[in-house]
Amino acid sequence: MVESPVVELVEAEHRRVWDRFYDVFMFQPSTSSLKWPAIKEPAASVAWSLAALDDDPEYERLDRLVEAVEQGLISCLGPKATMLALDWQHTSYRFAPRSVGGPGQPAWPLSPYPDGDYYIYLSEDFRTGSFGHPWEGSLCLFGAELLDAASKEVEKLLGRPIRRSGRAVGTV
Repeated sequence: MVESPVVELVEAEHRRVWDRFYDVFMFQPSTSSLKWPAIKEPAASVAWSLAALDDDPEYERLDRLVEAVEQGLISCLGPKATMLALDWQHTSYRFAPRSVGGPGQPAWPLSPYPDGDYYIYLSEDFRTGSFGHPWEGSLCLFGAELLDAASKEVEKLLGRPIRRSGRAVGTV
């Protein structure tokens, strides 16, 4: 029997993964802008506002953003690597990114775009991934390899970053 490329995390593992995420990223979920960005963004990270997608009625830029992040994540991982897809307060998953999203394959679980809740993609070692913040309306990519692979395309789609390495980017 072939194992599915997308597996729901069982309760004990779900708790363990989320506990580790809270610890590693000092996660403080909140709808209050006083507590944003909600995580301690790693040194190798860039965050963008998602406001540029507000005038994208056909979802063309959103689709390109999702593709850029997914392809960037795939390029950072080995051929048999798995990742975590975390949805705060909901079902979370472990999945094989090279075995989803193609013809005849299951879809990627979740999305880098935070559709009403925190959506997080994480490598198993927690060093690479994305953090979508629904209330700030932001997307943070972290990990040097992912930034090398995806940040140029993401910047084309979303504009200048709002933060680098967790620090606000000033306007010129």
